[in-house]
Amino acid sequence: MELAATAPEDTFRGLYAAHFDAVLGYALRRTDRPEDAADVAAETFVVAWRRLRHVPHGESARPWLYGVARRVLANHRRGESRRAALGARLRIQLVSAVRDSAGWADETVHRADVTAAMARLSARDEEVLQLHLWEGLESREIGEVLGLPATVVRPRLSRAKARLRALLGDDPGADCNDAGPGGHPPSRNRELAAKEEQS
Repeated sequence: MELAATAPEDTFRGLYAAHFDAVLGYALRRTDRPEDAADVAAETFVVAWRRLRHVPHGESARPWLYGVARRVLANHRRGESRRAALGARLRIQLVSAVRDSAGWADETVHRADVTAAMARLSARDEEVLQLHLWEGLESREIGEVLGLPATVVRPRLSRAKARLRALLGDDPGADCNDAGPGGHPPSRNRELAAKEEQS
């Protein structure tokens, strides 16, 4: 029977059985930790499942899978670099903050307020804000994570920010940015959020 005529599940099982070891080996040779290589291989086959119709038949499948693994690995490395850079920045900030214990306590309270407010948002708003505020991703990158175009993510993120500001209220110190949308003070954020909801 031709590969294209088989059920998708059977096609995927055959692809996985034929090429998983090769893809894992590819990842192992390019990472320092076996668990990272396993993550890369797993994500590669997740992509293969989602794009099963685009996977070439026969031996051409392996180079295609390597290409996917290469992109997954690049994303993984970018994430590692981001986390390392964030860790370095946090260490510097921690040293500075320890010199001013009152400032450190205020910052801790501020972050707790933001986290509590985010928990009151919808799951969709919370997810997009977490990706933006916690992971440092921009609209295009968030779109890649969520599988959405940046044109959809950008207004969604803007509305989520406005809702967060509205929940944080009039306390400027608890605002997620120094100013509200368009540079408006935090006291205007609830009105702006309501208008965005209606649009």
